Amino acid sequence: MLIIPIKDGENIDRALKRYKRKFDKTGTVRQLRSRQAFIKPSVVRRAQIQKAAYIQNMKDGLES
Repeated sequence: MLIIPIKDGENIDRALKRYKRKFDKTGTVRQLRSRQAFIKPSVVRRAQIQKAAYIQNMKDGLES
């Protein structure tokens, strides 16, 4: 359970924004979505390699 202490006179919008940020950092929604369907470990690894290659390609493009 997330607990967000609200200070005296603090705007509710600001407290809500802190709550959303903290909720995103816990990764609850990402974890639920990933558990909806089983993905084989080989497919997960292949996706990680492709992502790393894409990021490396982007960094190489920025350097030159």
